[in-house]
Amino acid sequence: MFNLLVSGGGWADRRDTMLAARVLEYTHDDIVERFMPDGQLDVEAVKGLPSLFMSETFGDNDPIAHVGSITNIRTVGRDIRLEYVYDPIIPPLRNSQITAFAAEIDMDDYEFNRTHWAIKDANLFRVMVTNMQPRRQLPRVFQIADPEFVDRNLVSVMMPFAHEFDGVYAAINAAAAGHNLQCRRADNIWENAAVMQDVVSLIDRSRIIICDLTGQNPNVFYETGIAHALGREVILIAQSKADIPFDLQHLRYVIYLDNEEGRRALIERLQTRFADLV
Repeated sequence: MFNLLVSGGGWADRRDTMLAARVLEYTHDDIVERFMPDGQLDVEAVKGLPSLFMSETFGDNDPIAHVGSITNIRTVGRDIRLEYVYDPIIPPLRNSQITAFAAEIDMDDYEFNRTHWAIKDANLFRVMVTNMQPRRQLPRVFQIADPEFVDRNLVSVMMPFAHEFDGVYAAINAAAAGHNLQCRRADNIWENAAVMQDVVSLIDRSRIIICDLTGQNPNVFYETGIAHALGREVILIAQSKADIPFDLQHLRYVIYLDNEEGRRALIERLQTRFADLV
């Protein structure tokens, strides 16, 4: 269940009022009996419900709605005074988006144009996830997860499959471990028949991608493009500025030396960046 609160004038910051006569309009009788026994609102029970704060729709306007919770309720004369907070994790949504799933939350069309407070017997979060989760545009030459899943603790490393990079990978792994991040390299996994599918799957589920452009390896360039296209946090590293292609030189990158001192410096630079991202 959830509180549906619609206001004609929009919602003020953190507190606002509504006519007491509008409370539990468009609410089924059994729900009214549950939350307003003997005509008195069960304040604690109502505060325990998630809340959808909407503004009335007028003409062509498409106001913004917020999901949050009620923190305090007081009756003052003919008004109900509400204090509330919006959930900072859930992005705001438009009335037009809510219209698309209104039937699933038991909301009639005329409720968009009426200031009122209803309680609806529907799982608001489940309906929102089902209807508002954007579908990914899926590629044709390899597969990515749909819906998207990102492991918040996973760092993947794109570098040539060559033993001379083992020391560099060890340094990256050490930097990641300092922030409780798990580090993986595509040549260390075998989940699919095609190597490239393993690489793409690893990129797709990683929070951070480190791309070593040393030697201008074309495979690493391709993998860097995939990581950028999928919207991942990408950290570019190389042993020489000359290895950074022109189209990427406007981005920040880390130049390192492949010796003991240089790898120690690389660990420090990466740990600083991990701290910013994590």
